[in-house]
Amino acid sequence: MANIDQFESVFKSAAKEVLRYRHVEFGRTLIVTDLDANGAEALTQRVRKFLDLLGDATEWSTVTGDAFHSVQNLLDLVAERSPDLIVTYRHLHSDAWKWPYSLGAHLDVLTQATHTPVLVLPHPDADHALPHTVTNTDRVMAITDHLTGDDRLVNVAARLTERGGTLWLTHVEDAVAFERHIEAFSKIPEIDTAVARQKLMEQLLKEPTDYIASCRDALKAQGLDITIKQEVQFGRRIEEYERLVAEHEVDLLIMNTKDEDQLAMHGMAYPLAVQLRQIPLLML
Repeated sequence: MANIDQFESVFKSAAKEVLRYRHVEFGRTLIVTDLDANGAEALTQRVRKFLDLLGDATEWSTVTGDAFHSVQNLLDLVAERSPDLIVTYRHLHSDAWKWPYSLGAHLDVLTQATHTPVLVLPHPDADHALPHTVTNTDRVMAITDHLTGDDRLVNVAARLTERGGTLWLTHVEDAVAFERHIEAFSKIPEIDTAVARQKLMEQLLKEPTDYIASCRDALKAQGLDITIKQEVQFGRRIEEYERLVAEHEVDLLIMNTKDEDQLAMHGMAYPLAVQLRQIPLLML
């Protein structure tokens, strides 16, 4: 039995997830604002410059503040327009942007009730945006608590990284959860805790590292002129992601927000979205 288990472990260790590349296009982009016509036009021009890499592949449309007055109005409007990408900012039709505690009712529902990616900009009145943001996308970061096999996240991130730009693929393993598991192992006499710690740590970091290597190869094979860099490590996730975003002066942060098992926003996405008010976030 031990030999069979050992063979199975070796076999599983040799099996690696690789990126399945798919070109992503955003055929229709909808900008949603609570501004008047002049304000909405100014924002539209800024967004189109920011997302200039979409080129003629997308059809742009803009919604002004008088087009919807409730969350249901907004959902109906999105269903009617059927966009591939929504661009907006937190706290539509609200002054709650003055307090750093939420995204606002419209955005909370919009990110969960539709399947459309939502690009969230810093609020235009809050003066939170960093100087380098909403100008270009030559420094993009994709984050997840399980990077390996997350092809959609990587493909979207690659599509939104400007030619000549850098894409960071980032995976932070939860150090607190890891230590809790090791503590449990330490109470089982048959398990060598020191060996378990070392081997488990190595494996948890190896899988996303191998996947990122496959992403680098696949994107290079497609002739994409972007540099792929990695950040794979242990740590407290929220703290580490905030640090990495600041350290690399990220222009656009991309993350998953939907969870198949619940109505609420996925895992760490909500606290990150609330706290990272200074840069654009793409919420898939």
